Amino acid sequence: MKHFTGFFIQKLIPWGIPAVIIIIWQIFAKEGIVSPKILPAPSDVLIAAVELAKSGELGHHVWISLLRAVTGFLIGGSIGFILGLVNGLFRTSELLLDTSVQMLRTIPHLALIPLVILWFGIGEEAKIFLVALGVLFPVYLNTFHGIKSVDNGLIEMGKIYGLKGWRMFAHVIFPGSLSSILVGIRFSLGVMWITLIVAETISSTSGIGYMAMTAREFMQMDVILLSILLYALFGKLSDAIARFFEKRCLKWHTSYQEQS
Repeated sequence: MKHFTGFFIQKLIPWGIPAVIIIIWQIFAKEGIVSPKILPAPSDVLIAAVELAKSGELGHHVWISLLRAVTGFLIGGSIGFILGLVNGLFRTSELLLDTSVQMLRTIPHLALIPLVILWFGIGEEAKIFLVALGVLFPVYLNTFHGIKSVDNGLIEMGKIYGLKGWRMFAHVIFPGSLSSILVGIRFSLGVMWITLIVAETISSTSGIGYMAMTAREFMQMDVILLSILLYALFGKLSDAIARFFEKRCLKWHTSYQEQS
């Protein structure tokens, strides 16, 4: 019972500050300290969410945004992961490709929006391309770094045990680089949502960003705040999922054993 209580408290503590902020926000809004035209009360935002959910509009926009985010993440993350593996494992590939990738990485991907519109128009392809581009480089950089940072002592030990080729990669190199790869995935998830927020303002007809832009036209502050909170919640949810898999995949690591 004591262990369960401690576990429950540990899970609640991270939500303490957000809960306090929401309570203070609610009090200030209802007492008139903050104008509802500037910052509607959390209860008003909740009412707007319920009304949009009943009409089916909220579910539609959320689904479209999730689809864009996941598709862009899978495309960009896969390319970044494969490039990181290949360049990390093969010196010839690193010499041929890494400099070009690093040059592209220094270009802010959101600065390419005018060019992306000319390439893809204002359809789904443009939004997914921007998300994929934003996700690609964090995954690539951390995968490449992880492969390069594997302890040479472990590799030599693997050779002593007769490991080589695929077996060396599967039993030594990949597990040794996994921590860095997962950090790249967590970072790229944040970039994914930031990119999507901007991408969905490009003449969209659906999505959370479109919902916010439409609400701005009609001065619906509660819907605008709802859109912002949805991005924040999905960002936190995606990070929590990444951390879950991080703990599962690295449960052999001493630092993760101490956390569990």
